[in-house]
Amino acid sequence: MTHVMVKGSNVPLDAPGIRAVLRWSPASGTPDVDASVLLLGRDGRVRSDDDFVFYNEPRHPSGLARHLPKQRVAEGLTDTVEVDLAALDAGVDRVVIAASCDGGAFRQVRDLCVLLYDTSGPRHAPLVTFDVRPDTGDETALNCGELYRKDGGWKFRAVGQGYATGLVGLATEFGITVDDVEPEAGRADPQPASAPSRPQPQPEPGPTSAYGYPLQAPTGGHVPAQPAYGYPQPVAAQAPPPPPPTAPPVHQQPQPGYPAYGYPQPVGATAPADNGAAPFTLPPQGPQFQPDR
Repeated sequence: MTHVMVKGSNVPLDAPGIRAVLRWSPASGTPDVDASVLLLGRDGRVRSDDDFVFYNEPRHPSGLARHLPKQRVAEGLTDTVEVDLAALDAGVDRVVIAASCDGGAFRQVRDLCVLLYDTSGPRHAPLVTFDVRPDTGDETALNCGELYRKDGGWKFRAVGQGYATGLVGLATEFGITVDDVEPEAGRADPQPASAPSRPQPQPEPGPTSAYGYPLQAPTGGHVPAQPAYGYPQPVAAQAPPPPPPTAPPVHQQPQPGYPAYGYPQPVGATAPADNGAAPFTLPPQGPQFQPDR
């Protein structure tokens, strides 16, 4: 007979071992769901980090609690954990069955439910079903239910308590040292609290003096030192010379050549006078050529 649970209800279990199956309906944009289990002592906390069994630590050292691979079934996807209740030592007083989301919150997960099977019985008939409904939808981890000792046997309580801090928040709630939990590649939860920080960009080196020593940062109103005259100027301080101005071309008329002073002048071609007389010519220049008067 299958017991349909509601939040806060409980039911006795008569089974040596329990297979807890998380099942949900996959869809576009639905985050992945992971099942995990925590073995708690009488104080409500794990005895050591080994008591946390999840996708990255799929087997308890005792072999009495284990995480199984995901499967696709006709109703959707499943993720499963198993616990051998009859073989657990007396130090384990409570077993938490948890779920966590990777890549979103539980408001995006449809038809989430927990099904409990007797590991020694047939698989087709669950002992318990519990439809998990988050309170706000912002939860990224859920305590779906707890197996706890009662009068020499075991009972199951439907819890459905949510955590907005993911699997890390749920694990630390029960005493897990998060620094010791290493994340699986590609998963966001859990992350070590002591993860190395992103390298910070280094400041660019400031200006240096001519002797190779760094200069102090300039203060407000600082006027940079001017280079001494007569020395080569720094390359960065020298501005490229302006291009020479381009003057528009000047078109000049050809000018007649003027004779140089003190030299005999060339004899030009003489043109005959209109009256047939001999053309007038200038006497030789210079006093040495003049007749005595």
